[in-house]
Amino acid sequence: MQPVIKVVKLSYYYDSYPSLDNISFAVDKGDFLGIIGPNGAGKTTLFQCMLGIIGDYSGEINLFGLDIRQNRKTLQKVGYVPQKKSVEQAFPATVEEIVSLGLIGKKSNKEAVYSAIEFVELNAYRDKRIGELSEGQQQRVIIAKALVGDPDLLILDEPTTGIDSTAQDKFYNLLSKLNRDKKITIVWSSHDLNAVESLANKVACIDRKLFFHGESEDFFGNEERMNSYVEFAMQSHMNLHFRMPKNGNTNSDKKTDGNVI
Repeated sequence: MQPVIKVVKLSYYYDSYPSLDNISFAVDKGDFLGIIGPNGAGKTTLFQCMLGIIGDYSGEINLFGLDIRQNRKTLQKVGYVPQKKSVEQAFPATVEEIVSLGLIGKKSNKEAVYSAIEFVELNAYRDKRIGELSEGQQQRVIIAKALVGDPDLLILDEPTTGIDSTAQDKFYNLLSKLNRDKKITIVWSSHDLNAVESLANKVACIDRKLFFHGESEDFFGNEERMNSYVEFAMQSHMNLHFRMPKNGNTNSDKKTDGNVI
């Protein structure tokens, strides 16, 4: 069976500064891959390459067996939840309208919109403005927007940053349900190692280079490997303050795609 994602010798530089360095890994259908690494490790850049937002990388990225630079239609099978952004409280769009944005470029489908909202348990808020919801509820709306197009692959970039622990637990339960009940392949970056250990069956550890990719139990069940990760993460955090590319940007993960909602 061909992998859902195949990344081969992926490298990307901001000017002459390496953000990703010769990374290769594969994600099989039904996997729940947790990607971990310190701030500035290149996780967001990796996702932006995988989504075709960044195209001038070296190496190869295949989704569902097709090179994304030659077959961009394959990206229609992907749902994406970017890093959490604050929502303008006066933003006039309702929950239903926000979720409907996930069908741009596709046939309008009210039933799919209602089904996605129901799946994230926000039926009672369908006509509410997005700014009237709690942060946890807002993030579930963004999940519904990513789901409405019935994706086979869901990519989430640190989606629970800034959300309280109760909302995080509900969010994690939702991700587990998506993977278990809808059979959606999930790739998710997070700093919450406890959640990654609990939810993900596979783990990838990156800091520009790929340091580990394999079974979750092989990573979290290996004390020496865990200690090495904690040590390298702390060292990377310290080094981050001394890494200065030509453009002065010390954090490669700061680049965004302009996606507001």
